[in-house]
Amino acid sequence: IPDSGHKYYLQLTAEDYQSGADAGSCLATVLYPKKAAAPVVTVKCTPTQDQKQIQEEDNRLYQALRHQTKPITANNIPDSYGNIDPALQPVWALAVAGSSYIMWEKSRENLGYFMAQVKSAKQWLRKDEFIEFDYTVLLHEIPTQEMISCHMRLTWLPGRPLKVKYFCASENQGLDEGSGVESGSAAGILQDRAVNF
Repeated sequence: IPDSGHKYYLQLTAEDYQSGADAGSCLATVLYPKKAAAPVVTVKCTPTQDQKQIQEEDNRLYQALRHQTKPITANNIPDSYGNIDPALQPVWALAVAGSSYIMWEKSRENLGYFMAQVKSAKQWLRKDEFIEFDYTVLLHEIPTQEMISCHMRLTWLPGRPLKVKYFCASENQGLDEGSGVESGSAAGILQDRAVNF
């Protein structure tokens, strides 16, 4: 599109992150602006998974995290051999959901990201019903192969959008700030209060 950037039309299938099962098909348009800005994406998906089952899975994840008597703290997920302690799977799942918003906002037409590792995770026990974590995640930048460290705070309650606030630092980029807000299940985001890092 002249003076705007490149626009792509995509047809894709989605899969469940943990099981790899078919989760549905999607049609999307992606506009990468000429200026350095997040892509503008419109997505319409037809899910194949049972929505009740998704809500039950979200609730199991939520219950596993909500009923902690001591805050969860963890480092290096996965470990140097690629293993994730089963007790830390819920912590990892939320980190994947939250970091997807960082990767979405930082991606450009010729630059993408994958979450490589959770360097640290700390749960905040709250008096309300929300789940809250601070994470430090490493994002693998493609094609530069640089590892980007991002601090991320996320807040979540099933049935509500997930809220993510973050800042990222790299040798070449200094500090980036941003937040993502989208609705969805455990991969959705919630706005409730300002967070200072």
